Amino acid sequence: MVVAIDGPAASGKGTLARRLADRLHFAHLDTGSLYRAVGLAVIRGGGDPGDPAAATAAARALHPETTPRVLADPALRGDEIAAAASKVAVVPEVRAALLAFQRGFASTPPGGARGAVLDGRDIGTVVCPFADAKLFVTASVEARAERRLKELRDRGVAVIYAAVLEDMKERDARDSQRAVAPLKPAADAFLLDTSSMDANEALDAAMTFICSKTGLSDHCA
Repeated sequence: MVVAIDGPAASGKGTLARRLADRLHFAHLDTGSLYRAVGLAVIRGGGDPGDPAAATAAARALHPETTPRVLADPALRGDEIAAAASKVAVVPEVRAALLAFQRGFASTPPGGARGAVLDGRDIGTVVCPFADAKLFVTASVEARAERRLKELRDRGVAVIYAAVLEDMKERDARDSQRAVAPLKPAADAFLLDTSSMDANEALDAAMTFICSKTGLSDHCA
């Protein structure tokens, strides 16, 4: 069984995806971190993230069993790795390799899991259009900016709300207007607005939908 979760930045989709995977005992994949993992692998290997051959080799070297450890590496959150991710993401061969990786993860979840939860920007529309349940998690841009502001300040980053809000609006525009795999809900996705929800309320709403959509019984009592 595959659960696809899409949505804009700071909508709460990542937290929801992890909690759903825990509740359902499914494997979880944060697809947005894959490009960072590729960039980090190239840099640690002494290569240039702008080199298509090095980036493609790193993307093809990812393995489902070791990916959870790779994606938990704190180094992925650094600015240098964010820049590297942007470079590798424009390489068509990297995108093709990661698309195949994501689909393989969904069809054969690691660790013998009976299902997978994938979150990102285009899971329900491009990566797993066959998913058993699709959710598009959103929230008002103001609420998302508040969340990102708190996250940044908790990490010791000096930033003001106005700047975070403007950056959020610009990112939304880029994600929704890009030519390849734009951010948009799948036609059959459940729209979950978390603007006024806490994490538990979002989880309950998602579980209610998934249970009604899939007929799960052992986790839906």
